[in-house]
Amino acid sequence: MTTFIGDYICKIDVKNRLVLPSAFKKQLDAGAQDRFVVKKDIFENCLVLYPMDEWTRQIELIRKNTNPYNRKHNEFIRGLFKNMAELSLDNVNRLLLPKRLTDLVSINKDVVLLGQDEKIEIWSQELYNQMDKGTSEDDFAALAEKIMGGTSNDRIAE
Repeated sequence: MTTFIGDYICKIDVKNRLVLPSAFKKQLDAGAQDRFVVKKDIFENCLVLYPMDEWTRQIELIRKNTNPYNRKHNEFIRGLFKNMAELSLDNVNRLLLPKRLTDLVSINKDVVLLGQDEKIEIWSQELYNQMDKGTSEDDFAALAEKIMGGTSNDRIAE
């Protein structure tokens, strides 16, 4: 299983291609193919990039927890697959990001790639910097204590 760590400032070229940082390429599992799924994040105004093996794991989880014959589940599945594309790395480690997706999250030229365990978030650098200003170190410490502090029975799911 791949674990991505680190954040990298990158540029998107005029053809909407993004070079995957070599550190992320090295963090891919040895057996991972150079195929990915990119989609609009459910909660944030960014894109999320999954290696294909992780996306397959996500799909298995979704299948176990949904019933396509349930109207609400079907609505969720449709929403999940909306604003998504399959990508492949070219021979110089570039990903061609669909313009419709980069437009959706206000990505122009400068982006931040943020490793988040099994996925990579792709942010407009401007939005990423604004988000970063909103949380102080004390706020983050309080959040960490609320989520990770105490026993598993004490944790608050929010």
